Parts: sequence; C-alpha cells; structure tokens
Amino acid sequence: MARRNRNSKLSDKQRSLVAHFDQKSPIAEQFRTLRTNIQFAGVDKKIRTMMVTSSTPGEGKSTTIANLGTVLAQQQKRVLIIDGDLRKPTAHFTFQLPNQTGLTNVLTRQSSFDDAVKETMVPYLEVLTSGPLPPNPSELLGSKAMRDLVKELEMVYDYILFDAPPVNAVTDPQILSKLTDGVILVVRSGKTEEDAAKKAVESLKKVDATILGAVLNDQKMKDSQYYYYYGEK
Repeated sequence: MARRNRNSKLSDKQRSLVAHFDQKSPIAEQFRTLRTNIQFAGVDKKIRTMMVTSSTPGEGKSTTIANLGTVLAQQQKRVLIIDGDLRKPTAHFTFQLPNQTGLTNVLTRQSSFDDAVKETMVPYLEVLTSGPLPPNPSELLGSKAMRDLVKELEMVYDYILFDAPPVNAVTDPQILSKLTDGVILVVRSGKTEEDAAKKAVESLKKVDATILGAVLNDQKMKDSQYYYYYGEK
C-alpha cells in the first residue's frame, strides 16, 4: 500500500512519466521488464526502431511510449521519440514541450531537424513533436522525405520510437510500420474489445509489419494502479 500512496501523490505529468519520477515503483519496474524483453527479442537483428500503437484511442499508447523511451534512455542510450500522430498528437503535452515546430516542418523543409528536435527532462531522451497538423498526414508519413529522415536519424540514435495513431482509425500506422524493426500494440484492460484488437493485428500483418508483442495496460493489481505486460507473438 505504501507504493500506491506514493504514486497517488504524483502530479498528472509525473504519473505520465512514472518511470522517471518514481523509478522504484512497480509500474516503472514493469517498463524495465518491457525494455528487457524487447532487447532479448532482437536475437537475429537488433531492434532499434519501434512503433507503438493501439487498436482504438484512449488505450495508453502515448504514456507507454514515453515511459519506454525513458527506461531505454536510463541505460545511457540515445533515444528519440517521434510523434507520428499527425492528427491528435500528445508528446508535447506529456513532456511539456512547445509544438510550434516539429516533424511536419522538417518533412516540408521549413525547418532543420536540429532546430526542431527538443531535449526533455530525461537525460539522453529527445523528442521530435508533431509540429503543425497537416491536411495530408498519410502522404507526409509515406513520403521519401520521411524515409530519408529516418535513415539519417538511425546513424545518430540508438533507439527511435514512433508514436502512431490507432490502427483501426487511419492508415498511418501501416505506413509507419514499414519504417521500423517492430511494432508494439497497446491494449487496455476492460476497454479494448477483442474484435478490435484482432482487427488491428490483421491490419498490421497485411503490410508485413513485425509485431513484437502487446502491452496490457490498466490491469488492476494489488500494489499498483497499472500493470504492463509484454509478450512476443
């Protein structure tokens, strides 16, 4: 109960980044387990670029990617989170960052990457926010400019994480999945419908995405409000 009481005193921002603000909590430990399983999953090929998505909105994908990025950075690895949700971006809220300039500015050559990328309160972790919302998200994410940008960034960062929109809502995740080594699907206990989760998996498999596993979010446990589980499919 002591751990739960400590977590309850955290602010909303701190709860979103519990792996940074409360590193001894059971939740933070689950994210470290997720990190370990991802690293062991890359036996034949090291997994460096990942996309985190969900079947529908509100399942916790953005919180998951923020904390995953945090625990990877805690190993003194250079980590970049790219907010690839160009419809309802949230990374700038999670990390309390400005969003006047971001990914869309870089892809349309209105800004350089160095001018658009932002440091966070977490050492070794940087974020490329979405930038202004475009009228053509899918076209931008599938552009040659996007592919070229990822290739350049792979030479700079140890890990690149893409925050993608929900799979069942738009085609953007299928497009982004082609730029990554693997995909993590977030499902929320008591919210995600089984048919929706299956549909998301089928949609990703249609574009030959490598599904690394799933994260079960918001499963009530004795010592914490959330429990994250990672399992290779």
